[in-house]
Amino acid sequence: MADEVILLDFWVSPFATRVKIALAEKGVEYESREEDLSNKSPLFLKMNPVHKQVPVLIHNGKPVCESLIIVQYIDEVWNHKSPLLPCDPHQRAQARFWADFVDKKPGNFRIVVECPKLVAWRHRCMEKESVSKSFPDHHKLYDFLLGSKKKLEAK
Repeated sequence: MADEVILLDFWVSPFATRVKIALAEKGVEYESREEDLSNKSPLFLKMNPVHKQVPVLIHNGKPVCESLIIVQYIDEVWNHKSPLLPCDPHQRAQARFWADFVDKKPGNFRIVVECPKLVAWRHRCMEKESVSKSFPDHHKLYDFLLGSKKKLEAK
């Protein structure tokens, strides 16, 4: 029996993009279901009743929530290909630290100035097809963010 893998996401979410990259790196086939975050589906509310946020990975009917937890889950379940985290416990802890750091801080600092090595690593990552194809079109993203800003300003 083949695994059933569904990703509940929203195209602009960087957290969903993180999960898409992990799935691509592992070669996992999945169904992507776009959520309307202003009108959440019954499936979405059932699978993530606590935070009600994307992404949610549903693997054989069982939900996994929160992007960093999902990535670790993907790495453990599909462990036959492309490890996502280092094998060494200290290096793995460092990777988790930086992922958490980025999640909590990008809006509060100038990443290019304060973290040039992180920016260089991002550029190297973007050279990988699994990464570059997982990101939304930057023109579409810009238009979405501009529209969102205008809606907020109109309130």
